[in-house]
Amino acid sequence: MADTGRQSMTDKAAASMKPESQKSMTEQAGDKVKGMSDSIASTVQPQSEKSATQKAGDTLSGNSNEGQESLTDKAKHAMGMGGAEK
Repeated sequence: MADTGRQSMTDKAAASMKPESQKSMTEQAGDKVKGMSDSIASTVQPQSEKSATQKAGDTLSGNSNEGQESLTDKAKHAMGMGGAEK
């Protein structure tokens, strides 16, 4: 279960596993908005208040906001599913 205001791990996985080419413009826009709001929530929520699941999810999704490619993005690129945009 996700912390309040955060995207669940299931939702993140589902969004990242479907290739961008198979998503509608609405899905792509929704994913981008959800990802940005989750990233903001990750940044403002203190580590001490995050669940163990959310900490793990932040690590996997690269929500450190340091401009580094996330592990999820690296996996997508390795499988040929990632676009040029991060």
